[in-house]
Amino acid sequence: MPRPTAKIQPPLAFIPPRFNPWVWRLVQLLLPLRMRYISQISEVSVTHGDRLVDLYRDFQAEKIRFLMAFRHPSVTDPECLFRLLSHDVPQAARRGGVSLTQPVHSHFIYDRGIPLWAGPAVGWLYARLGGIPIKRGKVDTPSLRSIRQHFAHGRFPMAAAPEGATNGHSEIVSPIEPGMAQFGFWCAEDLEKAGRTETVWILPIGLQYQFVTPPWRALESLLSELEQASGIPPHPSLNLHDGVDPTHRQQTVLYGRLLRLGEHLLQLMEQFYTTFYHQSLTPPAAVADRRPAIAEQRDESVDGARVEELDSLDSNSTLRSRLQALLNTALSVAEEFFGMTPKGSFTERCRRIEQAAWDWIYREDLKQTDGMAPVELGLANRIAEEADLRIWHMRVVETFVSVTGYYVKEKPTAERFAETLLLVRDVVMRLKGDDPLPQPKLGQRRAHITIGEPISISDRLLDYRKNRKGAIAAFTQDLQTALESMILP
Repeated sequence: MPRPTAKIQPPLAFIPPRFNPWVWRLVQLLLPLRMRYISQISEVSVTHGDRLVDLYRDFQAEKIRFLMAFRHPSVTDPECLFRLLSHDVPQAARRGGVSLTQPVHSHFIYDRGIPLWAGPAVGWLYARLGGIPIKRGKVDTPSLRSIRQHFAHGRFPMAAAPEGATNGHSEIVSPIEPGMAQFGFWCAEDLEKAGRTETVWILPIGLQYQFVTPPWRALESLLSELEQASGIPPHPSLNLHDGVDPTHRQQTVLYGRLLRLGEHLLQLMEQFYTTFYHQSLTPPAAVADRRPAIAEQRDESVDGARVEELDSLDSNSTLRSRLQALLNTALSVAEEFFGMTPKGSFTERCRRIEQAAWDWIYREDLKQTDGMAPVELGLANRIAEEADLRIWHMRVVETFVSVTGYYVKEKPTAERFAETLLLVRDVVMRLKGDDPLPQPKLGQRRAHITIGEPISISDRLLDYRKNRKGAIAAFTQDLQTALESMILP
C-alpha cells in the first residue's frame, strides 16, 4: 500500500533491469534465514523439477526461449521461486548429470507500485536481480519494450504471475490475464524476424502452502482480535490445540464466528457509504428483512442455530450479492472523483483507479516545481492529497475482492481458514487506517511447487496471425486450466 502522500512527486520513472551477480549471490546466501525466520517457510518440495532442468539446458543451448507463469497466492512466492531456481534446479541437474551454467536465474516482471509501499531499496534490489517493473493500469510502453527485448534476447528466461497480483488463496486460481500469451507471441515473432530457430514455451508453475503444524490456537486468537477491533463482544475460548483438528462443534462455532465477523463488517461498510457518501446499496429483500435481527443478536454466543442462520444467508448467495454491491459502490466513489466510467472487472477497475491516482500524484506535466508560483504548487499538492485519499477505497476493494463465501465452508482446513482470516484482517487494518503489512506470523509452513507441462507458443503462431484475439483467449484458457489442475487436494 503506497504511503500517504500530501505533496506532488516526480514522475514514476522506469527502473531498468541491471542484473548484478554479486547481489544475486548475497540474496542466495541470506534467503534461507529469511524464509525460515521471517516468512516462516521451513520446507520446500518440488514436483517434476526435471522439467525445469530440461528447459534450462535447452535455453542455455539456445534451442528455446521460455517464460515461467507461476501461481501467486502469497507475498512470499518470489522467495520460493528464487529458491527453486538458485537451489532446487541446480541440485536436480547435478542428480541427473546435466551441466547448467550458473547462475540459474530469471528476469521477472513486478508491479511498479511495490517500491512505493516497500521502499526505494526494494526497487534498487529488484533491478539488480533483473526485475522489470510495469504499471498495470495503462499501456506502459517502456516496460513493455523492455519485457519484449528481454524475452527474446535476455540472458535469462522470464518469470511472471499471470494472475496479476496475490489473491491470498492457495487453492483458487484468479482469472488469468492475457499478457502472458501476448508476451509469448511477441517473442515468437521477434525470433522469426531475426531468423532464429528457437521455439517459445510458457511453463505453468503451481505454488501453494501448508502448515507444518496447524496453528488453531493462533487462528482463534487472531479471530478474537478482529472481533474486538470490529466492536463484536468477545466469545469464550474454544480451547483449541495446535496440530489437533477441532471437534465438529468447535469447527461449527469457529466458522460461525468468521461468518458473523464478515457480516458485521459488511453492515458497517454499507452504513458508511450510505451515510457519508450518499450511496444507495439495496440488498435483496430477504436480507433487508433479516438484517435488524442479525444486528440485534450479534452480542450473543455463536451456537449451532446462529451458525445455521448465518450460513443460510451464505448458501443463498445473499452475503455475496451484498458484498458485490458494496465493492461496486466503493469503486464508484473513487471513479466519480477521477471522472472515470466504470468498465471491466473489479480488478481492472482497481488498476485504472490506481493509475489515475498516480497520474495526479506523480505528475508527468510538472517534472520541475522550482519555478511554480506558491499558489499553483499548493493547488497541485491539494489534488495529490485528494487522490491519495480516494485511492483508499480501491485498496479496500483490492483486498475484499478475493473473499469468497464458500472457500472455508467446502473445506474447513487450517490453511483455508488462515487465508480467509488474513484477508479479513487486511480489510480491518485498512478500515482502522493502519498498514496491513507485515502480516502476523501464524506458524511454520511448507511450500509445494509443482512444475507443469510446458505449453508451446510457437505451435500457435499461425493461429495467432489468423485471429489474434482468439489465439490469445484460447491460450489464456489453457494456462488457466493447467494452473488449476496443479492444485493439490
